Order: sequence, then structure tokens, then C-alpha cells
Amino acid sequence: MKLNQPDGGPHRHRLRVYYEDTDAGGVVYHANYLRFAERARTEALRDMGIPHAEMVSQHGLMFMVRRIKVDYLGSARLDDSLIVTTHTLEVGAASATLRQEFRREGEERVLVAADIQLACVRLADQRAARMPARWRDALAGLVEEREKASNGAQ
Repeated sequence: MKLNQPDGGPHRHRLRVYYEDTDAGGVVYHANYLRFAERARTEALRDMGIPHAEMVSQHGLMFMVRRIKVDYLGSARLDDSLIVTTHTLEVGAASATLRQEFRREGEERVLVAADIQLACVRLADQRAARMPARWRDALAGLVEEREKASNGAQ
């Protein structure tokens, strides 16, 4: 279910809130947003042609979450259709910071915003390693439209 722009920009992933994702009141349990975010990041990488599995098999590297900052601004509920938007804030030699925002489909209001720092690590010793150029370049292209516009105006 691709919701992406053909010319790059943020990745959008649609998901449905199921009963198992909620608490007794029908509200999404806070920790489940981390599962949703992981799923959306995995789909973003796959849709960009740089899946996790390929980085593991070809380079012996993987992304690990180093840090997450989450702001809970609203609540998703049972049976909501959510859009998770993922875009890159920063790409370094061995890390990337992504912003993921959760909205109800058709609404502008952000329910949850998460900044996730990913570290590229070697599987053999779990130490930081330079990200392969293909992954670094793809992540650098996953910027928000307004960031592209402001960079073009400079």
C-alpha cells in the first residue's frame, strides 16, 4: 500500500488500529506506537529499494535504534486508519535521525511525533560502522517537501 510521492519526499504508510493494539478503553496503548513506527520505517526502506535484509546479507550491517523521543499529542482509537509519515532530519556517516508522525487518515492534526536516531552497526560486534552509500543517499532523499523548498531557495 504505497502512499509515496514518485519524486521522493516523505514516506507514507497506512495502518489500521486493531483491538490488540488498544487498552480497555479502546485507545492505542502508548508502546504500540513504537511497533507501528518500526513497521513504517521498514516499509520506507523497502519502498526506497534499500531493505534491511539486503544490508544484512550484503554488508553484514544493520540499523539499531539508538534513541527515541516521543511526543504524545492525541490518541488513536480502535479501528482508526492511521497514516505514518516518515522523513529524514539528519544523515551522518554511521547514523540517521528520522521524524515519524502519526495522523488519522484525512486529518492534519499530528497525534504522535517521534524522532528516532538509528545507528548503523556491524552484526559481528555491534559496533558503529559507516553506512553504505546507497542507504545514506536514499535516506538523504527522504526529506520533507518544505525542507527541499527551503534548501532550494538558499
